[in-house]
Amino acid sequence: MSRSSLSARVLLAAALATTSTLTMAQPSKPSLLHPLFRDHAVLQRDQPIPVWGEAEPGASVSVAFSGHTRTLRADANGDWHTTLPPTAAGGPYQLTVRAGQVTQIARDLKMGDVWLCSGQSNMELPVWRSLDASSELAAAAHPDIRLFSVPKAAAVSPQETFKAPVAWTVATPDTVREFSAACYYFARELQKTINVPMGLIQAAWGGSRIEPWTSAAALRAQGGMETSLDVLAQHAHDPAGASRRWGEHWQQWWTTREDAAPGDTPWQPGNKAGEWHDAPASLGAWERWGVPALAAYNGMVWYRTQVTLTAAQAAQRATLELGAVDETDMTWVNGVGVGSENRPGDARAYPLAPGVLKAGTNTVVINALDTWGDGGLAGPTTAQALRFEDGTQVVLGPRWQYRIAPSAESPPLAPWHAATGLSTLYNGMIAPLGNVGLRGALWYQGESNTGDGAAYADRLRVLRDDWRSHFGTELPFLIVQLAGYGKPPELPVESGWAQVREAQRRVAAEDPHSGLALAIDIGDTYDIHPPNKQELGRRLARLARQAVYGDQTVLPTGPVPRSASRTQDGVRVAFDGVSGSLITTGAAGPIGFELCGPGSNHCAYADAALDGHDVVLRGASAGTAVRVRYCWADGPVCTLRDSSGAPAGPFELSLTDPEVR
Repeated sequence: MSRSSLSARVLLAAALATTSTLTMAQPSKPSLLHPLFRDHAVLQRDQPIPVWGEAEPGASVSVAFSGHTRTLRADANGDWHTTLPPTAAGGPYQLTVRAGQVTQIARDLKMGDVWLCSGQSNMELPVWRSLDASSELAAAAHPDIRLFSVPKAAAVSPQETFKAPVAWTVATPDTVREFSAACYYFARELQKTINVPMGLIQAAWGGSRIEPWTSAAALRAQGGMETSLDVLAQHAHDPAGASRRWGEHWQQWWTTREDAAPGDTPWQPGNKAGEWHDAPASLGAWERWGVPALAAYNGMVWYRTQVTLTAAQAAQRATLELGAVDETDMTWVNGVGVGSENRPGDARAYPLAPGVLKAGTNTVVINALDTWGDGGLAGPTTAQALRFEDGTQVVLGPRWQYRIAPSAESPPLAPWHAATGLSTLYNGMIAPLGNVGLRGALWYQGESNTGDGAAYADRLRVLRDDWRSHFGTELPFLIVQLAGYGKPPELPVESGWAQVREAQRRVAAEDPHSGLALAIDIGDTYDIHPPNKQELGRRLARLARQAVYGDQTVLPTGPVPRSASRTQDGVRVAFDGVSGSLITTGAAGPIGFELCGPGSNHCAYADAALDGHDVVLRGASAGTAVRVRYCWADGPVCTLRDSSGAPAGPFELSLTDPEVR
């Protein structure tokens, strides 16, 4: 694995290890009133209120709320939708829906501001894992903060409702415990100045990339993912055909990657390329096999075995059952792709299409990718079997072989994977929210995209615009810039983390309804999940006050870089948004500034000095540099602040034309 690819996957696996394993979404039975509208809900104030649900096709539906009544008919599918008039903050209210003899009532509703809190594990991290959790939980009694957790669910097509039962709850020590710490602390802080009820909708999944949170239509419009999206669409009605097609796509990647060897097709029965060895009869984590090359190995390992079938067995419908695989597999039977999952530690069950099996010898090949901790195909060997429709089974093997498959590239991940696929989490967790009224969205994600940081800016724009097409064209979008993680470098380095942070900064800066909350200084060198979510909540609240509520008396962030230019005294970086003056901590001048040439790996640390609201950089490359970088690393040391203590965040700027000062 390349350093950047491996780093990203290590973090992905670490985050995934903190979450429970979930199957693809199967929607629960819909009700007269959509499950979003339950007791204790908060509805968005001062906006038209969309309400919807399901009744008998053509039924007359009556909706009553705050002295207003709407009467309509359900359509031919039984769906109904109406819009109630805007209502000011307050409550409690009651929402009553009637259709024929059926009545459903939602009580204790409040009108306030509703926030969608989404992303990966740092948004998911619960209050009980934050700083001073015992005291925080003991004090968590806020009757006007209401919590709603979207059940974890992945789906290959948009769902109308949630996978599991849901409820709104009032914030108490018991209900807050498992809720998003960043989201809760944000609302608690914001309510100090915006004194209205706060409704918090948590939709987060540890280890998730950004692509699963974006709709298939938006991803297709972006381009470059057509093959994967076509396979995803096929998977909705033909999983076996999609698996076969994806296997062919995976094979093309293997044979055209940079370190590919001619004729090396390990999935094909009888292929003799590569060095195969006998695996232990117990299988299990390869780190425990006693093989030095696998003792601390993160990467891909090929497995293969055979099973002999009668003609009667081969003619039956069958499912390939595999023990738990850590963490991602791509599996073939007789050279045909039959399945792929990214569910660390979960067993697999792949239904086989007719004609895949044959009488006589059948070959099963598995490529297992592991990027963190133990890896491989769990034992015992008896857990790997073919189960037939008549209830009988045949255990694979007993002989298993393996082959280490080091590669500088990362394999493609199937588009139906939950946390790493395309549109899967949008379909299962965002689509069921319909067009619910929102005051804004908080987005804390990016760690799992650091292996491809250069593409993140476009991905983030697409997500933002996609969500706005569903929740409102001016939906405020508050982005958390990634916290520091990892040891500081001794010399300037290229960093996927820094690329993602720069993408977040630029996307936030270009949009009048977006904002950036800095977290670089509240990270943890050794923990990808920094526990200081209280300070993050305070920063998000300040950002919301300025960017969402128009409070111009508050500076939402620290110093913001405006320009970098070459002058007679060096390279001068000018800052806006400075409270008081620029200051530095731990040294006479700020550290972490770099002067860079045009290509990668052409940066050198610069001497830096404060000059009012500017920083002046000097160094051997000051006369030839074309870029300035600050705090450019996975876990950089950043010492520049302003008088309020707010930090300047990481950035990269191109130098403007020389000027005389």
